[in-house]
Amino acid sequence: MKKFALIGASGYIAPRHMKAIKETNNQLVAALDPFDSVGIIDSFFPSASFFTEFERFDRHIEMIRREQPNEAINYVSVCSPNYLHDSHTRFALRVGADAICEKPLVLNPWNLDGLKQIEEEHQHKIYTILQLRVHPSIVELKNSIASQSKNSKYEVDLTYITSRGKWCLASWKGDEKKSGGIATNIGVHFYDLLAYLFGDVQQNKVHIRTDTKASVLLEFQNARVRWFLSIDANDLPEQVKGKQTTYRSIKIEDEEIEFSGGFADLHTKSYEEIMNGNGFEIEDARTAIEIVSQIRTLSLTSISGDYHPYVRNLL
Repeated sequence: MKKFALIGASGYIAPRHMKAIKETNNQLVAALDPFDSVGIIDSFFPSASFFTEFERFDRHIEMIRREQPNEAINYVSVCSPNYLHDSHTRFALRVGADAICEKPLVLNPWNLDGLKQIEEEHQHKIYTILQLRVHPSIVELKNSIASQSKNSKYEVDLTYITSRGKWCLASWKGDEKKSGGIATNIGVHFYDLLAYLFGDVQQNKVHIRTDTKASVLLEFQNARVRWFLSIDANDLPEQVKGKQTTYRSIKIEDEEIEFSGGFADLHTKSYEEIMNGNGFEIEDARTAIEIVSQIRTLSLTSISGDYHPYVRNLL
């Protein structure tokens, strides 16, 4: 049984990490969050120590390491706001643990090089959650693509609409300096997915970039992808409005793969892979981090033939 600490216990994604720790038969020893609305811990690890101040959390983890080395923390799960991921993964390694970090691992690609250096210094690993790579529908799709011989690039439309209320833009998620913006905070998994399926990035054109929507043309080695992301419930397709708040779809040529479901256990699957030595590491995250970093700085382009179908209706 491995010992875990968790940073960011009150966040949206933290319960999935707690569930994954429990379902992989490990133990959460301590958790940190400046906000104390963390009753969810009782559903998983009611005996875990909880701290609202980083300094006391740090002291507790360090005390265990020095005074009870057999009980020392093996992993720190990082679920804090995006701009803190870099610092908190470094903390994990400094206290002698490996890190398991939510997306995005960092906001800028050059920060990855610093994390690699600290890995070498401390001889511990930094893993990141790229759960779409273990989604059954995506695994099947990747195998299907690999088995086909195609002389031209795939034409792909990817749509991701996940409704968020007004609170979202009022929180740290609405601050681009802290979240990286919507394409980073919401979409980074999908950029990773596209590179995973279709190879190296060759072109990146941004058509829409607002607080609530983003649309990009990404050209990969084996595909041209028109991509649309929104947190505005008004953008949900008519057939799902009132029935579900999230819509995910990949259309490859004339075949649509709708994968709005099947996400409940992907963190547990990701943890299982890490425990088995097969987790996703720093270099696995690099391409998606480079893409979202570019999206924040590229000028908008207007080439109608490259628009995602949703964008044609918006412009």
